[in-house]
Amino acid sequence: MSIHFDHKNLMAGMAGKANGITPAEYERAQPRAFKALAAFRKLSETGRYGFPHLPFQKGVIQDVRKYVDSVRGGYDTVCLVGIGGSALGAWALDCGIRGPHPVQGAFTPERPRLVILDNVDPGFTQAALDSMDPQRTLAVVVAKSGGTAETVSTFLILREWLERGLGAETPRRIAAVTTEGKGDLFSLARAEGYRTFGIPENVGGRFSVLSPVGLLPAALIGIDIGKLTRGAAAMTHRCWQEDLEENIALRAALCHWLILMRKAKPIQVAFPYSNHLWGTAFWFRQLWAESLGKARNRAGEVVHTGQTPVAALGTTDQHSQVQLYIEGPNDKVFTFWAVERFSSSGKIPAGRFGLPAFDALAGKSLAKLLDAERRATAAALAEEGRPNCTFTLDRVDEEHLGAFLQMMEFETAFMGELLGIDAFDQPGVELGKKFTFALMGREGYEEYRERFEKYEKKRAGE
Repeated sequence: MSIHFDHKNLMAGMAGKANGITPAEYERAQPRAFKALAAFRKLSETGRYGFPHLPFQKGVIQDVRKYVDSVRGGYDTVCLVGIGGSALGAWALDCGIRGPHPVQGAFTPERPRLVILDNVDPGFTQAALDSMDPQRTLAVVVAKSGGTAETVSTFLILREWLERGLGAETPRRIAAVTTEGKGDLFSLARAEGYRTFGIPENVGGRFSVLSPVGLLPAALIGIDIGKLTRGAAAMTHRCWQEDLEENIALRAALCHWLILMRKAKPIQVAFPYSNHLWGTAFWFRQLWAESLGKARNRAGEVVHTGQTPVAALGTTDQHSQVQLYIEGPNDKVFTFWAVERFSSSGKIPAGRFGLPAFDALAGKSLAKLLDAERRATAAALAEEGRPNCTFTLDRVDEEHLGAFLQMMEFETAFMGELLGIDAFDQPGVELGKKFTFALMGREGYEEYRERFEKYEKKRAGE
């Protein structure tokens, strides 16, 4: 497994002193990085935050495998109901290992597809149901709290749809992933006899991809979760090292902290040069935004900190976004995700037409062109004083993707410690959830109904 991080284009020697990190700034900040490492390691070892331990939970991995073996061949579609961290990890794994839709090929019981219901758009939900056959569908519902409004509502529709097609067999076609012993989803699962898998209480949704949240749907569609967790375990060992060359998560966090705090770059563009990593870019977007966007630091001081993540796809978005990136506000840092070896090189035919645009590419490959496009974009950005860096994966397979996801979770945790904030809570999301519960008539949220009514009156000018 090989993943490298190149931060040279973040340095002042490449991006200029006004926009790049000076050697002195990098040197002075290193003790702070090691302090962040020690602080997070202590929190992890005391059990407060659990994602670093997920790759080593062999019993969970075995339970998932046993369940998958027991149902294999009885479905050609896995329908996942979840939102945010309950769905994005599975999408990243599906897109990364099996390929982005719609180029995965025909689905069969030997090669099931993954359909994700992660929104309450009624047209989207109905179209998804119309595309599936209840006789050949296995449902996975994921909600850590067990009461997420979007997930519960969509699941109720899916459950009724399954019952119309399967009758009394329906419970055997449903698996629930939720907090063990808590919440309404767990209660329903026990009452109706669904197979359940637990989410550790010290693992938040956006850090849960290597728990049953991601492992179960991944295994159900044929992804090797043993290789996935093996790669993540190897990366975990690297991420505890007090060595900035070896510990790429800590080095990346330090560099991004310096770029944010010393060079005023409040936006990070995640720029994968592989369609297989496109789902991972959206998973990262939630991880970075929800973890680091905080009003207060650990001391309770108002800081309104964070770095806004943007997803861009190379080379596609060279033709839709790079004009802004080169000539627009210099408020961004760019993180390229490169792949060294693809499953196919995309050989370009060697025939010549006497036309410069065609003949220059004859006999070369799409892989070579993609790499040239990325390096050219990095050079153009650096020349214009736009700092950028690159993660390079040797290939996109289970081992590398597991390691890459784990590395980014560590980087996020380290960045939180550098910023002095709690990267694992999400108070800004909760108020909107409570207003939603109130508007939908849930008991216990009358106070929020009243607050919402005051908001409506204010809007009306009363």
